[in-house]
Amino acid sequence: MNKVITRTCIVTRKALSREEMFRVVKTPNHEIKIDSTYKAQGRGCYISKDKDIILLAKKKSLIEKHLKVSDCTAIYDELLKQF
Repeated sequence: MNKVITRTCIVTRKALSREEMFRVVKTPNHEIKIDSTYKAQGRGCYISKDKDIILLAKKKSLIEKHLKVSDCTAIYDELLKQF
């Protein structure tokens, strides 16, 4: 029996399986990228795979707050393209 790995969305605060969410990570080299393997090193945050939730996170600058960076506009655009 496999255990389902759950993580908390930074916008909705709901625990979902990680396959239902994107992981955005700030690597030790201070690069911001989307981690499709869920295993990259660095500080990460999870966001639900929902267009409205991504737009709300962009409006409130939630990825910037969680990863402690200044601008993630390119990351939000890349997340929206992956639908």
